[in-house]
Amino acid sequence: MTVTRPLLQPRETSRRALDIVVFGLSITSAWGNGHATTYRALLRALHRRGHRVRFFERDMPWYAEHRDLPAPAYCNVRLYSGMEELESHVAEIARADLVIVGSYVPDGRRLTEWLLPRVEGVKAFYDIDTPVTVANLTRGTCDYLDRELVPRFDLYLSFSGGPILERLNRQFGARRPTSFYCSVDPREYFPMPGAAKHFDLGYLGTYSADRQPTLERLLLEPARQWREGSFYVAGAQYPPTIQWSDNVTRAEHLAPAMHRGFYNHQRFTLNVTRADMVANGYSPSVRLFEAAACGVTIISDPWAGLDAFFAPGQEILVAQSTSEVLEILHQPSATPLQEIGARARQRVLAHHTAEHRAQELERHVEAVCGAAEAVAV
Repeated sequence: MTVTRPLLQPRETSRRALDIVVFGLSITSAWGNGHATTYRALLRALHRRGHRVRFFERDMPWYAEHRDLPAPAYCNVRLYSGMEELESHVAEIARADLVIVGSYVPDGRRLTEWLLPRVEGVKAFYDIDTPVTVANLTRGTCDYLDRELVPRFDLYLSFSGGPILERLNRQFGARRPTSFYCSVDPREYFPMPGAAKHFDLGYLGTYSADRQPTLERLLLEPARQWREGSFYVAGAQYPPTIQWSDNVTRAEHLAPAMHRGFYNHQRFTLNVTRADMVANGYSPSVRLFEAAACGVTIISDPWAGLDAFFAPGQEILVAQSTSEVLEILHQPSATPLQEIGARARQRVLAHHTAEHRAQELERHVEAVCGAAEAVAV
């Protein structure tokens, strides 16, 4: 099945226009995942730079029920129900300059085994969950990638940086493992002057059992202890057993179009990191960059490498306990803390926009092609 609408015309051109095919978890639905907004920002930037992009997405019922962007204006979406439907697309896949396979793609191992022999261009794996992937590869429980497939990609684009890149190369034979962090489109995420601060502290994220203790400690318990405060948790799949105090507003799902308002109506926003990402470090989430782009002051749990993205105390606040969060919330003057949010926004605009990532991807593809030409000579 193909979803089409008239595509926006590229407004910019790069050194070489690429024909790009992406197989990803989802771009049409942001329900219960952070992949969709990550892909949207990157592919929109690639389109603006003159590249042609097609996105193949497995048509899953839970995304079909929450499809907030069925036909992006900057890429063609191909929805497919099973592998057999891909046979009709072999020609366009084979002639693409770049084919990207993302993490958590349904039936990803089988898809990759079918796909790689047919790709004539650059082959890249885009891991938006690198520490989780590496842990599952080590245990032999990864259902979207096999360790035997890792060396067959020309590029391994990793959501995480730091020591895990060397491990990918040494332990799994990844060729050209490189950090390829999430990003944000500043056209979509920015401060809203005069926005009323309805909430003292908010959090946006799908339920995860390993994140829940931190969310309890840094938001739910502060809400219980400070009954006059106002809190907001947005995200899907939270179990009914969680006890929410009456000063915590809940939203099961917020479409990305509502994220900017969500952040702008908070005094502070909370960043909580998954256990595998904390253990590895150097794993900033897309929500971290989106919140920073909105200029809201972020309170984050600590993890190695955080200071490579934001300077603690200057561009982000770090807390480990309920008392530390309450101390921040009770500070009498918010002006210095607002300045922290403004500095974080400047950091993101300088280093972590989707335009930055699109240019990085172009350079990586050029490097692969240059190396291949050198070998041929």
